[in-house]
Amino acid sequence: MIVIEVFKTDVQRKRIAKGIMVELLELLPQAKISFDLDDCDKILRIESEQLCVEKIIELVKGRGFSCEVLE
Repeated sequence: MIVIEVFKTDVQRKRIAKGIMVELLELLPQAKISFDLDDCDKILRIESEQLCVEKIIELVKGRGFSCEVLE
């Protein structure tokens, strides 16, 4: 079963978003990951069979950016 999680971030630049996506793919190799930096919430969207929300947030915050599940 595929799980989809959407996160609100403050990532502004495509280059940084790509770097975060590379790191997330190491954590979740089968996932589909995308950023929508044009959205006001700078959306990070992840589709995967298994997700660990806490690890995703920890990884993004470890790069100096805010990250929270979009409610």
